[in-house]
Amino acid sequence: MSRSDAKPAGPEGAGFGHSEDFVSFTIAGQLFGIPVLKVQDVLASYKITRIPLAPAEIMGQLNLRGRVVTAIDIRRRIGLSPRGNDDKGMSIVVENDHELYSLVVDSVGEVLSLSSTAFETSPPTLDPSFRNYAAGVYRLDHGLLVVLDVASLLSFGGIAVAAA
Repeated sequence: MSRSDAKPAGPEGAGFGHSEDFVSFTIAGQLFGIPVLKVQDVLASYKITRIPLAPAEIMGQLNLRGRVVTAIDIRRRIGLSPRGNDDKGMSIVVENDHELYSLVVDSVGEVLSLSSTAFETSPPTLDPSFRNYAAGVYRLDHGLLVVLDVASLLSFGGIAVAAA
């Protein structure tokens, strides 16, 4: 198996070495990943209630099985243009500091099981908006998977966003 191969998670795709599982998703055509152990749920669409005077990247809040979840527009968070009004995107619900957050992305892919030996630090040529929130990268046959650091993504000016 070459270091750029990615296989679906599971016994048949685990390989021989230590592997890590990531939920893959795209934003503006770029492939990203979040460690699967951080992910609580994936939502196709959900009613989000806007929060007055919140920063632009905070879309609002939603109720997920009785818990208040803060929805973050990841496109805006990493400095990209907002998605069109017709495109609602998808949400990946993550837990950070015992709070739930809905990370709104363009689309969600599959769970990838990747060899931990193939993990690399972010290259200096990586787009600066991605690099600020990247834990590192995996070079795959079909492109670069940028692994996002959820804690830094949810830290606004050194203060983590808190759900109300």
